[in-house]
Amino acid sequence: MEDPRVPTDDDTSDVEALARKVARLRARVEELEDTLATAAVHERAKGVLMGRDGLSAGAAGAALARRAGERGRTVTDECWSVLGGGARRGSSPAPPLGTLPQGRDVTAGPADTAGGRVPGYGTGPAEATDAGAAAPDAGVVQTVLDTLPMPAVLLTPLWSPDGDVADYRIDAAAPESVDSVGRRGRELLGRRVLETYPTVADTDLWQGYRDALLTGTPYESGSFAYEEVAAGLPGESSYTVRAVRLGGRLVVSWACHDPLVREARRLYQMEHLGDLGWAEWNLLTGTATWSEQAYLILRRDPADGPVAWEELALHVVPEDVPPLTEAARRLREEARPLDRTFRIATGSGVRHVRFVAEAVTDPAGTAIEVHALYQDLTAQRRAEQALLESERAFLVQQGLLQAERALAKSLQEALLPRQERTLTVAGLRTEVFYLPSEEGLSVGGDWYSAIGLPDGSGLFVIGDVAGHGIGAVATMAQLRFSAKGMIVTGSPLPDALVRLNALLMHAAEGRHTTATMILARYQPWDRTMTWVQAGHLPPLLVRDGTARFLEPPAGIILGATTECSYEEQRFTLRPGDHLLLYTDGLVERPAEDIVEGLARLAAVAAGAVNDEEGAEHLTLRLTADLSPTRRDDVCLLHLGPPEAD
Repeated sequence: MEDPRVPTDDDTSDVEALARKVARLRARVEELEDTLATAAVHERAKGVLMGRDGLSAGAAGAALARRAGERGRTVTDECWSVLGGGARRGSSPAPPLGTLPQGRDVTAGPADTAGGRVPGYGTGPAEATDAGAAAPDAGVVQTVLDTLPMPAVLLTPLWSPDGDVADYRIDAAAPESVDSVGRRGRELLGRRVLETYPTVADTDLWQGYRDALLTGTPYESGSFAYEEVAAGLPGESSYTVRAVRLGGRLVVSWACHDPLVREARRLYQMEHLGDLGWAEWNLLTGTATWSEQAYLILRRDPADGPVAWEELALHVVPEDVPPLTEAARRLREEARPLDRTFRIATGSGVRHVRFVAEAVTDPAGTAIEVHALYQDLTAQRRAEQALLESERAFLVQQGLLQAERALAKSLQEALLPRQERTLTVAGLRTEVFYLPSEEGLSVGGDWYSAIGLPDGSGLFVIGDVAGHGIGAVATMAQLRFSAKGMIVTGSPLPDALVRLNALLMHAAEGRHTTATMILARYQPWDRTMTWVQAGHLPPLLVRDGTARFLEPPAGIILGATTECSYEEQRFTLRPGDHLLLYTDGLVERPAEDIVEGLARLAAVAAGAVNDEEGAEHLTLRLTADLSPTRRDDVCLLHLGPPEAD
């Protein structure tokens, strides 16, 4: 009988199996414990940076990854360093740039440009890469790159979970940036560098990008050969590259030193800037080749191919077909150069195209090829046409204004004949002065009237219609004759102004205007002067060598409102008194307050009256210093002393 305490061979096998299972479980537990410990270390280190440097959680994680790469440590070792424990032994350096971490998914889908995270990559906001600097807005950078005449792109780093740069995303591109399959400018946005330029991985250029991103020191490459495969064929060109950190991104620019590439670029720029396109025809084979700009100028779809030489005239407007056909015949048969401008009808309208061509001949002088240039002159022709129409409109308008001025001046002279001698109206010595403006093409609406009334009294009127030209002259004539008729028929002066105001208020649409006026009636039998005013400057009375402006009665300008009323005032003219009625052109000066002009008028008038010779021709004294370039008419009535009893 076997002792149960003595293990058999079967028992030994079971024990060994159990031991192995326990060992595996212990190893798994240790692995889990190590993972949890590592995660805890990472979170604690991120918390330190968040509290110390004010970073977000994502920014703190990216900063740890960047520092680990700079110091050749793992991210965990960098976490221990931040926590004060230093780098642990046995740590391994970060993988070299361009070598993707094994076992990691780095073939993510489209970039999430709004959130700064790319699926399959670690979070890498720009501020973490540049020690807290704000990430540049890609839209602003794109606006700047759009102005550059050279290739340049804005690269956003895509961080792997191990804290290294696995790729870059193109977030802005200058128009001259082109990839191996012909994508240009903004067509590159959102694409990755290793997708667009796959052969740069694990090169000095890739390392230069990394150094510029992490250190902030601009990277400038020497001249190097770069090979790309386009259309299944390898091609090699010589380049120099410069990379500069901007926030947490890189601005990379480059220059191609291949003479053929540079020549092609110059040709493209010349065509684009000069609205030029080239074309070639082989007259022996019937084949043709056009540049991209030639299709654009003629608004022709490149898929339709170039137009054959024999069909060239079929695409122009009918009026231009004969001269173009004849010029094309001479070029082919006589090798004469061609330089014609023709028009083509397109969906966007008629376009003007200059066509310059010359023939290539064989030794016998027969044309075998045609080399030509198209130039789009549409914008130039439209500008010329607009200028011509503007000049015509100006000449027509100038003629109309001159005719209007001549007509208005004739009407004005007929209505206001210049008085060459002094008048006597109702016993008052009356001087009249009128001087139209000499500036501009229009005449004004200043006017006067001095007439005797049937009862022996005298009517003196002075007025100023707003505006210039025929309209102002017509309104002036209407007011002048209406006022005279009303007073002659016995209307009181205030009533006459009310009716004249109604006349202006009911003018035809588009002809409404305003006017100022003074009506004064003098009765020689008692020397009484009765006057009313509608917003006009006050009369000036010179008495006993002193000049003063009369206090105006209430009254608003004519044509301002339908609700109006006017008051009259009376005073007695004494022997030796002088009364002046005038318009604002007499006292106004540029950049001068009208109060100063009125004070000057009073001073000159008083001085002239005190001088017996000056009083006789007071209007001449008052108008002697008028500027020849004044902008308004001048009208003046001088009523001299009444006769003594």
